[in-house]
Amino acid sequence: MAGGAIVRRLMYAAALFIVVTSGIVATGTSAQARALDDGTPVGRDQYRILMNQCRYADTEQLRSQCRSAVENDYRIGAENSSLDCRTYSGVTVCGDLMLSKREAACVQHSVTAGLTERRSEVECYALY
Repeated sequence: MAGGAIVRRLMYAAALFIVVTSGIVATGTSAQARALDDGTPVGRDQYRILMNQCRYADTEQLRSQCRSAVENDYRIGAENSSLDCRTYSGVTVCGDLMLSKREAACVQHSVTAGLTERRSEVECYALY
């Protein structure tokens, strides 16, 4: 009888181990699958532009927030013709720009001076 109890305990322990490790693997897989389903699909070059434009943000905190936003909002997939990409003064950006107060003031000043808002956003974001 004592031998049977030990075997049962070993079987329970093995079953518990399998259930626990399967849960970890399944959880990791489902989390990864959810991450791949989230976000707007964009082409590889578009994703690179989105990540690279974060270097223009004013502070390290804003640069980090920008990169996190790109990672959360976009995923590499097919080229996205509806993504708003534009190039001015040799700087290419895509999507919405997270402007600092200083950059927003620059945009307002530039628009008042006669530049288009789109161009002002890119130039103030990247150059000032």
